[in-house]
Amino acid sequence: MAAKEIDNLWREVRELSLGTEIDRLDSPPSPVQFIRDYVSQSKPCVISNAIAHWPALKLWSDPVYLAGALSNDLVSLHLTPNGCADAVTPIYDGSTTGDLCFASAHVEKLPFPEALQAVRSSSEGKNVAYLQQQNDCFRTEYSTVASDCDGDIAWATEALGCSPEAVNLWIGTDLSVTSFHKDHYENLYAVVSGEKHFLLLPPTDVHRLYVQQYPAANYSYHRDSEAFKFELEQPMRSVPWCSVDPYPSPEKEASERSKFPLFFNGPKPFHCTVKAGEILYLPSMWFHHVSQTPGNGGYTVAVNYWYDMQFDIKYAYFNFLQSVSYESSSLISKLSGREDENSESSDAEV
Repeated sequence: MAAKEIDNLWREVRELSLGTEIDRLDSPPSPVQFIRDYVSQSKPCVISNAIAHWPALKLWSDPVYLAGALSNDLVSLHLTPNGCADAVTPIYDGSTTGDLCFASAHVEKLPFPEALQAVRSSSEGKNVAYLQQQNDCFRTEYSTVASDCDGDIAWATEALGCSPEAVNLWIGTDLSVTSFHKDHYENLYAVVSGEKHFLLLPPTDVHRLYVQQYPAANYSYHRDSEAFKFELEQPMRSVPWCSVDPYPSPEKEASERSKFPLFFNGPKPFHCTVKAGEILYLPSMWFHHVSQTPGNGGYTVAVNYWYDMQFDIKYAYFNFLQSVSYESSSLISKLSGREDENSESSDAEV
């Protein structure tokens, strides 16, 4: 596919449908408005005043309350040395080889009070703990506090015509970061304490994320030595994952910009901060990168509701787009020449 057509696609999607910033609604939409203006348009939005009635908003910022309510519950704790689980990471076997892999966290079951203390005492380079498990964990591991929230988002359930496939709980600090990826779910993401910061790109921008196949690997954590080991999975398997780090360190920025010019020189990603009491509607197959700012309890808490997506014509379009190649060299040259123009014409933040 020619560079001109790819370039036009990125811009026309924004000009014709998405605009330059994420819509913010002061109150929950009606089911008809939600399906018409957002789901059918594959358009994100942030909704205020949708969970003001949840007891969790007042209770979950208090670690004493959570530790007491969940004192008898075993939960899944994810551990990494750097807060980057499910992410592209240099292969480490005592010395960095320069090769990359897709690394997953060490996961262990602990009593909730012990797990929460591990999250709050996380230290980069030593042990970063994140409470999450993307397997409907809120309705299994955290069912004791289920009454502090709604079991679904009622207007979304009516609009989508189904109940959530999974409801997940997330508790972490600013050290835990989720790398760019996409999910095959309609996602209603409710922040209960602290703030979540999202970078978003629509499915049409798939080529800008440089999705590649990486060998799968896992961290393992040994409490006696307080050390991590790193092991490639055997037998070997590959995971397709996004290669771009949108916030490279100063010493890596020039190299990252050189390796991933379509990301850094193309239209800016959408940015939004979701505060406690707000919900982000994240359409299926949108790429998202997530970081967080802790609330008063020293952690960020969120509950997200995954609703099944429709595998319809939009899914077919995305699969087709992902499969095509294009003249990347000429597109890179064109985008580099338009970087200043992009900065002036877009209100979205990186």
